[in-house]
Amino acid sequence: MAGLFDPLTIKSITLRNRIGVSPMCQYWSEDGMASDWHLVHLGSRAIGGAGLIIAEATAVEARGRITPQDAGLWSDDHIEPLARTTRFMAQYGAVPGIQLAHAGRKASTEQPWKRTRDKPLTIDQGGWERVAPSPVPFRPGDTAPKELTFLEIRDIQQAFHAATIRAKEAGYSWLEFHGAHGYLAHSFHSPLSNKRTDQYGGSFENRTRFTLETVRIMRAAWPENLPFSVRLSVTDWVEGGWTTEESVELSKLMKSEGVDLVDCSSGYGVPSVTYPVGQGWQVQLSEAVRNGAGIMTAAVGMINDPAQADAIIGEGRADIVLLGSEMLRDPYWPFHASIALKKPGSVRMPLPYDYVIQPHG
Repeated sequence: MAGLFDPLTIKSITLRNRIGVSPMCQYWSEDGMASDWHLVHLGSRAIGGAGLIIAEATAVEARGRITPQDAGLWSDDHIEPLARTTRFMAQYGAVPGIQLAHAGRKASTEQPWKRTRDKPLTIDQGGWERVAPSPVPFRPGDTAPKELTFLEIRDIQQAFHAATIRAKEAGYSWLEFHGAHGYLAHSFHSPLSNKRTDQYGGSFENRTRFTLETVRIMRAAWPENLPFSVRLSVTDWVEGGWTTEESVELSKLMKSEGVDLVDCSSGYGVPSVTYPVGQGWQVQLSEAVRNGAGIMTAAVGMINDPAQADAIIGEGRADIVLLGSEMLRDPYWPFHASIALKKPGSVRMPLPYDYVIQPHG
């Protein structure tokens, strides 16, 4: 069986290990532009030894941002600031990835550290109109989002297509579509947020139509030899919502469309849900999709112990582990994990660090 520090080859890309940095919103951009912050934030994780680094949810249009400070890729002007980070990550051995996203009805909010609650910004507060499959607000009492027309759905899909092309120009070699956490694609999936009666609502086939069409459009614009993943909320964790079984079926269909890996998260599509949070609490979802759909998966969710991460890979519960908050606490987690697992040399730091850290005769 594979281990945490075994390489993984997908298409023409080989990850130096099975450790990835989960896409984590920084809410630190201006007009969607990456800055020195992103270079240091992502670059330090490349130095620390991660095999894959997926940049934060990056909006394909301005109204697809969660906050006014979200990263964006709706303009050619966004390409070079991102390319600066991809060049650095690749130089130090990490595969640079990006997650393309649209926040849908959860758009137009303040930065999380400013929020008293997740109440949307009004137009007067610098916010913008939110859109969704149905005019169902995320929280009771909030202004309902605008229900997307057929032509507006097509426009958003074309925005994903254009951002995919820009992502390749910016030097990314791994692309992810965000279909989780109550954002636009997930809100199509869940019967709790999708009340449409046309071809995009009702049946499983209709509720997954937006995702499958968008994946097909993006995959056609993305080089065939490069990996393509999709993040799913595998379950809503609430009765009447999206289920693990539906995620397995969707993953089978996405595999036939050229998706290489499913990034298995969950929830956050409806408010006030109690989640079974604990160490590795979502690994079971990765295992269910991996076994049920016969597709590679990434496990996420409070994976912080090296032995735990190694066991997830070794037991075949996922092909990659993606770390979020633990990577914020320790950007050199892969290096420290190699020491803890008694695999010295599995992660070699750049020479200015390696000369000091590694034992010498």
